[in-house]
Amino acid sequence: MSGEIVRLEARRRFLRGSAAAGGLGLLGLGGCAAARPGTALAGLASMDAVPPLAPVRAHADRIMKITVCLRPFRAQGPRLDVEQVGDKTVVHNYGHGGSGWSLSWGSSSIAVKKALAAGEREVGVIGCGALGLTSALLLQQAGVKTTIYAKELIPQTRSARATGTWSPDSRIALAKAAGPEFPALWEEMCRTSFAAYQTYLGLPGDPVVWSDRYTVSDLSPQEMRARRQEHDPIGFASYQERVRDLTPRSQLLAAGTHPFAAPYVQRNTSLQFNVAALGRRLMNDFLLAGGRIETREFHAPADLAALKEKTLVNCTGYGARALWKDESITPVRGQIAWLIPQAEVNYGVFYKNVTMLSRSDGVIIQDTGPDEGAGYGDANETPDRASAEAAVATIAELYSRSR
Repeated sequence: MSGEIVRLEARRRFLRGSAAAGGLGLLGLGGCAAARPGTALAGLASMDAVPPLAPVRAHADRIMKITVCLRPFRAQGPRLDVEQVGDKTVVHNYGHGGSGWSLSWGSSSIAVKKALAAGEREVGVIGCGALGLTSALLLQQAGVKTTIYAKELIPQTRSARATGTWSPDSRIALAKAAGPEFPALWEEMCRTSFAAYQTYLGLPGDPVVWSDRYTVSDLSPQEMRARRQEHDPIGFASYQERVRDLTPRSQLLAAGTHPFAAPYVQRNTSLQFNVAALGRRLMNDFLLAGGRIETREFHAPADLAALKEKTLVNCTGYGARALWKDESITPVRGQIAWLIPQAEVNYGVFYKNVTMLSRSDGVIIQDTGPDEGAGYGDANETPDRASAEAAVATIAELYSRSR
């Protein structure tokens, strides 16, 4: 299918969706405040009505699996330097905290430029997660013969256990530790990735979609922001204001316009990664373009000497802590309870520090904790069934008190 046909089909889908939802293409025009009756904005908001929301069947016996992911956080931000290991030139591309999928294309673009500077026409990539696959695809696009070396393929990697939401500055660095040039570098990675992901919209399997999210709270948006800033024990950097033009602003919904029983309900629209579909799409694209994947486990940098390629891109994520003895990586534990998929649920919710996001491969329920410090320094990857069931019960409570 040609690129033009793909674009036309995506446009037709958008128009059909807008018509069916009563003009949902106008999301975000209300900013963070409800429109006053009698104003022009109120007329637009009436076209921007909340569609019927199918409830999640939030029952503990619908939990089909529980996964734990260790986010590879580095206080100074991702590692993107070049290191010489024997006769190998190694370009590092790891340490993205909770932003691996979101920043993958942008970070990999930087790493690939450095790899190409070595002048080799065959390059190896270590790792088959989000960063490994995007690095490999970009190397192929540059005309380089590429082989991925990995212990696990994408379905088994930590990348496959990610939430799947656009979160480009989630635990990406510490505000006081990142250098003065990092914010601009982060913005470059963010914008590059955002543009790349737009090309995956409308593809079979919906690897990338836009979805509505509802924040349901007893606190006002201002009180919620103040509380999160007050309870920030780690001091994570926040750069979202640098890219406010990329996504719609949150919209405070008026009482009676939504089904939730709470004083404050905000809606925004964000990119969503259906990780299972996206990961397989990236891997298949790599293989169809002539790429090779070889199962290989590395225990020390010296093991790279056995590879034929002289230039390597290291995308080992949290695994780099052991492989490279990199103590700058701090684990940030996150657990997801996966409920049986519900195709009729096409939105996300945040309620009492619990996130629900419906994806094609399951409804994910995640207790995010009271602040960004939750899970910081915790390397335990053993699933906690009691915690998973408690998070599901919180979402069940939300629906039980809603219309």
